[in-house]
Amino acid sequence: MEADKIKESIKKAAQELFRKFGYHKTSVNEIAKRAKIAKATIYKYFDSKEDVLHSLLMDYIRLSVDDLIHSNTLEVDEEAHLNSLIMKTCRLSYTVCNEFIGWDFIRESANSQAFLKNLSNELEEMLVNAFSQLSGIRKHETYLQRLRFLIKCSKSIVFSFAFTSVSDSDVRKNFVSFQKEILPYLVKAAITV
Repeated sequence: MEADKIKESIKKAAQELFRKFGYHKTSVNEIAKRAKIAKATIYKYFDSKEDVLHSLLMDYIRLSVDDLIHSNTLEVDEEAHLNSLIMKTCRLSYTVCNEFIGWDFIRESANSQAFLKNLSNELEEMLVNAFSQLSGIRKHETYLQRLRFLIKCSKSIVFSFAFTSVSDSDVRKNFVSFQKEILPYLVKAAITV
């Protein structure tokens, strides 16, 4: 197998196992077995299981960011566009936590908070860069700082759901509360110049 195909087979195997058993309950041995390669081969391409997860998530996020940014082009105004963008970003974050990592790992692992912080920082950069390149959007530095503020506030609130909610239904309730009670004020603060 060529290098790209091996790397993709590792990520595909890991994704299947992470979705089925969660990140925490999946071992590197199981990933190697599913990918039909030796365990050492994984370490040739990735430094750790966490690195496999990061690569997998960044691929997923990159594919999703373009859709997040451009799917709202028919929104009537900037406020509605930003509100929808943040909610879609929250749903993306929820999907990442729910399908790839697993809520138990997020709540119980000391490493998960640092991992999620790094991941959310990369997502923030991708969103700000993509949003700033949209035509018809104000692009001056103050506006981009306000956009960054909106994203930072939103991601802080959303990621706090994962660490404080007892169940998935609590997470969903918190998302609804965030959407109705907090997000409208954050968006207004971000677009008021």
